[in-house]
Amino acid sequence: QVQLVESGGGLVQAGGSLRLSCTASGSIFRLSTMGWYRQAPGNQRELVAAITRGGSTNYADSVKGRFTIARDNAKSTLYLQMNSLKPEDTAVYYCNAETASGSYVYWGQGTQVTVSS
Repeated sequence: QVQLVESGGGLVQAGGSLRLSCTASGSIFRLSTMGWYRQAPGNQRELVAAITRGGSTNYADSVKGRFTIARDNAKSTLYLQMNSLKPEDTAVYYCNAETASGSYVYWGQGTQVTVSS
């Protein structure tokens, strides 16, 4: 089993920055790709950014150039640096992790990010 715990959400004005963290515990040796998803009220959960164990990254078009995903495998921690935040970035952000085979997918409990205009 793997447990994911997010932190770092909050309220920020448009143009501001936040950094989210996600710490993994449990059978972390099984984890491969990790990522951040978000879900705004009335919308489906969407991928924000993902990173492989080797460091390859993938971003949603809406956040490219503003958000940066990183992971520290030694600390079992995933990060999302969010700059130039916009009101449309307001959502609950979820940490996600998968095993290499994709057979198991884990989710954190979510952290609220609110961007005021």
